[in-house]
Amino acid sequence: MKSLKFSPEGAGPAQEVPDRLGPTRRTVLGRIGGVILGVSTAGLIYSFVRSLVPNVLYEPPARLKIGSPEQFPVGATYLEDSRLFVLRDAKGFQALSAVCTHLGCTVKMVSLSQPKKVEAGGRQFEEQREFHCPCHGSKYYGDGTNYDGPAPGPLVRYRISVTPEDGQLMVDSSQQVDRDFRLAV
Repeated sequence: MKSLKFSPEGAGPAQEVPDRLGPTRRTVLGRIGGVILGVSTAGLIYSFVRSLVPNVLYEPPARLKIGSPEQFPVGATYLEDSRLFVLRDAKGFQALSAVCTHLGCTVKMVSLSQPKKVEAGGRQFEEQREFHCPCHGSKYYGDGTNYDGPAPGPLVRYRISVTPEDGQLMVDSSQQVDRDFRLAV
C-alpha cells in the first residue's frame, strides 16, 4: 500500500512514498537478542535441573565370589576380570592385586626356571615366581614385595574368606591385609 506525502503549498505536486517492506534494523536486533536470552536461560535451567540428578559411578563390587577352593591349584591363578592373583600354598590362600602400584598397569606373573633365595622384609625365602610390570619395568617378588623399578610399594593384598552359605572363596577389595594374612585351608 502506498501513502501520499503532501508537500507545503506551492512546493509542487504531492509525491507518493512507498511503505517499508520488511522489518527494521531495530526489530531484527531485538529478535536476535531475544533468541540469545532465551537460549541462555534454557541453558541455565538445564544446568540447574541436571545438578539435582546425581552422577552414578558404576564400579565393580568390592566383595567378589571367585569360586570354590577346589578350583584353585597350588601356585598362582590369575583372574583376568578382577585383575587379581589367587595364591595357594600349603598354608592357605592369599589374594594379591595385579595392579602395579606405580601407575596401575597390570603386572604379569613370570615363573622362574630355577628357584632363587630372596631376602625381603627381614625374612628369607625361596622364590618360584615373580611379577613384572610391562609398562615401566617394576618388579615384585612372588609375595608381592617390590624390589626393582619405579613402583613405590608392594602389590596390595586383599582379605579373602569363605562364604558360609555356599563355601565359595570371597575376596573383599575394600579391606587390605598385610602379607602374612592367609586363609587357612
